[in-house]
Amino acid sequence: MGVPKRKRSKQRNRQRRAQQKIEAPKLVECPQCHELIVPHRACAECGYYKGRKAVAVK
Repeated sequence: MGVPKRKRSKQRNRQRRAQQKIEAPKLVECPQCHELIVPHRACAECGYYKGRKAVAVK
């Protein structure tokens, strides 16, 4: 079983974590109302998903 021989310093941990950048979600255009939405989700503006009404919008 792998066991660390020495403690990892705070600086070394932070440098490693700095490489894992968080990106903004990719956006696509809704085919019905042409609003920008997150892919594979129902549109918040018109309520459509994959060409059919999925959610009732107020």
